[in-house]
Amino acid sequence: MSDAAPRILFICTGNICRSPTAHALLAHRAQALGWQVEVDSAAISDEERGNPFDRRAAAELRRRGVPMHAHCARQVRREDFARFDWIVGMTQAHCAALRRIAPAGAAGRVLLLLDGVPGHEGQDVPDPWYGGEADFRHAFDLIALGVDALVARLQSVA
Repeated sequence: MSDAAPRILFICTGNICRSPTAHALLAHRAQALGWQVEVDSAAISDEERGNPFDRRAAAELRRRGVPMHAHCARQVRREDFARFDWIVGMTQAHCAALRRIAPAGAAGRVLLLLDGVPGHEGQDVPDPWYGGEADFRHAFDLIALGVDALVARLQSVA
């Protein structure tokens, strides 16, 4: 990697399940690689603002041995486009919303998490919030694929 640590912001709907899971997983993978990265997460919506991890997402992280960070849900802000190198949405709808609010020239830094994952390009990470334990496992598996592909992409441009 270059001397400057990449800055990654993950986005989902409420910032209590998918995006903080991606945040925790990227931080965990980076630490294992001895790689510096700045990572955060936020929401498109403000409906969960101030809330912690969803308990089911937290349980899946614990089950997988991924440490959690202190988390307080927040909504994405326009200034995030200046702070982060890449803003990574969980769904095509998240990416479309991000591109609508992006300042001029910043929309090209919006990525869909599963783009770059062979066989999953253009696919959404479904929201597990309405489902059960199996939905959280499935979402975690997809997030892990996307995070690993993102790490590989960022390391290849170093």
